[in-house]
Amino acid sequence: MSYFLMLSKSHGDGVLSHYQKLRTEGRMCDVTLETEGEEFPAHRTLLACSSDYFWSLFQEHTLESRARTVSLPALSSAGLAQILDFIYTSWISLSPYTLENTLEAACYLQVTHAVDLCARYISDSLSLDNCCFFANVAARYGLSEAFTDANRFIGFNMAKLLGTSSGRSGLLELNLDSFREVLGSEEMPGVKELAVLYLALDWLACNSLPALESNSLLSRIRFGLIPPRELSHLGTLRPALRTPFIHSLVQKALHYHMQVPLQPLLQTLHTSLRTTSSRVLLVGGGPEPDRPRAQVQSYDQHSRKFRPLLVGMPKKLQHQGVCVVGNFLFVIGGELVEVDEESEKTAVMTTSDLVWRYDPRFERWEEMEPLLQGRAQFSCCVVEGVIYTIGGRGPRGEPPLSSVERYNMRAGCWRSGAHLPHAVHGHACATVGTGIYISGGIHDTQPESSKEVLRLDISGPAAWKRRAAMSIARFGHQMATINECIYTFLGMYEQFSDIERYDPEYDQWTRLRPLLNDRFCYGLTVTPGGHVLMFGGRKWQDGQEVCTANVLEYDPEYDSWREVCKMPAPLSGTHCAVMAIQEPTET
Repeated sequence: MSYFLMLSKSHGDGVLSHYQKLRTEGRMCDVTLETEGEEFPAHRTLLACSSDYFWSLFQEHTLESRARTVSLPALSSAGLAQILDFIYTSWISLSPYTLENTLEAACYLQVTHAVDLCARYISDSLSLDNCCFFANVAARYGLSEAFTDANRFIGFNMAKLLGTSSGRSGLLELNLDSFREVLGSEEMPGVKELAVLYLALDWLACNSLPALESNSLLSRIRFGLIPPRELSHLGTLRPALRTPFIHSLVQKALHYHMQVPLQPLLQTLHTSLRTTSSRVLLVGGGPEPDRPRAQVQSYDQHSRKFRPLLVGMPKKLQHQGVCVVGNFLFVIGGELVEVDEESEKTAVMTTSDLVWRYDPRFERWEEMEPLLQGRAQFSCCVVEGVIYTIGGRGPRGEPPLSSVERYNMRAGCWRSGAHLPHAVHGHACATVGTGIYISGGIHDTQPESSKEVLRLDISGPAAWKRRAAMSIARFGHQMATINECIYTFLGMYEQFSDIERYDPEYDQWTRLRPLLNDRFCYGLTVTPGGHVLMFGGRKWQDGQEVCTANVLEYDPEYDSWREVCKMPAPLSGTHCAVMAIQEPTET
């Protein structure tokens, strides 16, 4: 025998609408709920089916099961009216003014669906005007998801809340659990940590806590992000910062500030920016050759927006090295470019040995210990926290370099490394594990681009060893490591636009899908998702070099290229790095 199981969607709504009509007309009501002097006729069966409280109250063995009137003195009449409307219609009318009364009644009567709607209302209605109030309500009634959403909203919008007197007042009225969660926020765009510390100290002044609770709260402050002068000053003035535990955190932060060369190796939560995402930094470059600008732009891969850093590079450089250690940006060597302001045509280029370090925590550049010798068109990389600069070119007109330097951060100085078997410049570099690979370039023994590949294992003998050569001779190209394989991309004036992949395990190169057209002097980086981004560069068009503004993306899984966006202006000769920076708050 076969049969069909059918559902009528209108039946349930029809039953509720008839119940509501009976309630409105006062018909067949067998119980009256009373609070604050107001009476609400109702039907026991519907109440019992909608509320765990009424289900227990109207059991046969209870006095209330036969009572005509049930008093609910713990509830407000407005809250009870809201919940009865929901029970009879499935609709609930919520606003900041009705929310607490409604939640109080819904929780007391155990109408869980109404509680869920209140929680969803909080999460969906968060704004600068109500977020602190909603966080307190969510904490009071144990609405875990709404509590988390409200605290996350407050942390992300902290800059805007601190910018208004009403917003700051709301923050000072936050409950302890919410305030603790907010102080631990990973995302706080546009907020200086000193402002967070002042807020915490003001909150503690308004809310007296035992020392243990106060310490727990203040331990969420990232003291390493606070300038040492202000931190030292506050540490002597504010009693909350003088407890043994917090005093030790303050002293650790002050000690960190004193160890300038070592800072990249001393990173902890207390020195990390409050951001969960990284940005691509485009360091230097310009719209035409030999005219670099001292600009640094940040690129957000998700929004595809470019934004200049507030503080540009100290010097105009080209052919420099760029790397990141401990979320500090290092700009190394290169050519200092000076343009005659009168003619705007004559450029004086001097090979530099200067090393600059950018600290995004305080948005400032610091001059570090210089290289042992100036170099440009060299390659640099980082292995196990050590910066390596390899080969390159000294002053123009002089032969290329075979020297290698290592930056010892613990000593704060550069030291010589394993020399190359020959001098080279214009080569590319990539790392896999503890191995450093360089490819191509122009050697001192030959005037043409090279196919040669060399490897140095820093955990083994201090000597470079030859590996399988590329199939294409390249100069001024770039390399990138993805999933333990090395990819080489286009160099200067290559006839074809092919790229290659090297497998270190098999010491083997494989040709991949080429770009649609030539490209050189571009910026290149690998995203956290394992894609390659190529920024700008120059190409040949109608017999002339043209600077481009497009951003290309390479997907190694599908061996495919696509254009993802345009830069604000054409850019050539930029160098890329990926790091976390303190983004300003959106206006």
